[in-house]
Amino acid sequence: MLPDSPTPTALEAALGLSDGAEQIASDLEALASIGIRGEAAAVWIRTLEQAIDSAPAVDLVWSGPEVPGLHARDTRRVNEELLRNAQHSVWISTYAYFDGPRAFADLAHRLETMADLRVALLLNIQRTRGDTTDPEHLVRRFADRFWGTDWPGATRPDVYYDPRSLELDGPTGVLHAKALVVDDESVLITSANLTEAAFDRNIELGLLTRDRRLAANITTHFQTLIDTNLLRPLPSA
Repeated sequence: MLPDSPTPTALEAALGLSDGAEQIASDLEALASIGIRGEAAAVWIRTLEQAIDSAPAVDLVWSGPEVPGLHARDTRRVNEELLRNAQHSVWISTYAYFDGPRAFADLAHRLETMADLRVALLLNIQRTRGDTTDPEHLVRRFADRFWGTDWPGATRPDVYYDPRSLELDGPTGVLHAKALVVDDESVLITSANLTEAAFDRNIELGLLTRDRRLAANITTHFQTLIDTNLLRPLPSA
């Protein structure tokens, strides 16, 4: 049992410390000054430690050249792992994708094999500079290409787009979020689009965590954008 205001020497002996005892002693004195002493301080510290231990872990996810001494999970492998193990739901938002049959291969296969899996894709449809095509025609052209060429499966996901990027005088590329949420738990927030360059060559950074509260916040936000018609469903071919 430590006294209310242990000395650095006492802390070193009790905790087996080789350094840092002076700072800990100073912190304990600060707690004692506001009435948290002895056993109360110990209970407070244990409670704080338990809260820290129960917090969701966060992993770094990188794309780019491998460098000795730098350790992080690979963007492509994390995407593949999450999609291949999805059980109930998948939400994907991306600004761009390339080579649809390859980019969506794992997702399409999982959707074919899991009858109850719900998949929502949030994709950007962009008007190129100088193009004055009617927005409805641009959406139809994108839908024909997506369903006819880019989506590699027979079972279709729900696909949504932001119509603001198709306005003649509006902004372009407004659906810029890159995120993956699987089974209302696993969350990947990343700078990487669904492209070979982003997965294998670019320097991209993401964070992966398993946090149901965060997952719910993200999917609720996306669903609200859909429910309020700010994101619209892509028509079938």
